[in-house]
Amino acid sequence: MEQVERPSGGKSRILVTGGAGYIGSHLVFALLDAGYEVFVLDNLSTGARSAVDPRATFVEGEVADTPAVTALMTQARIEAVVHLAAFINAAESLEKPIEYYRNNTAATASLLQSCVAAGVKNVVLSSSAAVYGEPPQALVDETAPTNPVTPYGASKLMAERILQDVAAAHGLRHCSLRYFNVAGADPAGRAGQRSGATSLIKLTMDTAMGRRPALSVYGNDFDTPDGSGVRDYIHVSDLAAAHLVVLQELLANASVPAVVNCGYGRGSSVFEVLEMARSVTGRDVPSELAPRRPGDLAAVIADNARIKMLGWTPRHDSLEAMVTDAWNWERSQAGY
Repeated sequence: MEQVERPSGGKSRILVTGGAGYIGSHLVFALLDAGYEVFVLDNLSTGARSAVDPRATFVEGEVADTPAVTALMTQARIEAVVHLAAFINAAESLEKPIEYYRNNTAATASLLQSCVAAGVKNVVLSSSAAVYGEPPQALVDETAPTNPVTPYGASKLMAERILQDVAAAHGLRHCSLRYFNVAGADPAGRAGQRSGATSLIKLTMDTAMGRRPALSVYGNDFDTPDGSGVRDYIHVSDLAAAHLVVLQELLANASVPAVVNCGYGRGSSVFEVLEMARSVTGRDVPSELAPRRPGDLAAVIADNARIKMLGWTPRHDSLEAMVTDAWNWERSQAGY
């Protein structure tokens, strides 16, 4: 890991792990635009160097490399860490549980060891609604039982617990953000989802671009208005803003909950996403019906009262905005 020049200005210095990824790159934009000095740590296993805003200081390295990360935090005088680096494919985690526990859980423990050693007192953790598993009702608040059904969800829940325990022992101020379904792209066209993503809106865009023959709709007999599954989609730029709100509260020593849901408090169905994609793109976007998958739920929607109480106000909270920004990103990457 290369040496990092010590900052000389008066801005708060933030380390973003996974800052070359989809969500991380958007968060880096938001932090820089808000006046923070940003350092990005990423091993580029799934992220792209080109996605990192040139105003940030980029360091290629491993979160689990405790001596190197501790040195980076100390040298750069980091005041807060936003930890996004993780594997995120729930289906893949069923096939590769060891890799997920190593990369998502054990690496988080290593990162927190670096925080303690370097005296970093503020930590924001990227978590997931997958920690809830199969919630008993569609609207899920942070007090709902946590019973993850995949190694991915379990790895995130374990990371939350490790953070809480380390915080209690060493006086860290912290918050875990439980994302619901992240979608869209930077409205200014600076970043978006890249190949390999498996979220519904990304798959819909791939279908519209002709990269997939049809979008698979897994079940049309759920207890929902149109029979297809309903999920709470959140624009990636609004999610970045949620991190910013939480981080500002932590740095100001204000009271912040240990866990916070990130969603809009309402959902869209698979068929609604398809129809919006057809409207926005002007293309057919073919689909095919497929059997329900094990564990698929009718509807999962975030109770977002906590994040709104912290002052978060979404600016892109419509399905049309998410699909439009995603489509504009795909068009830009295709050169038209």
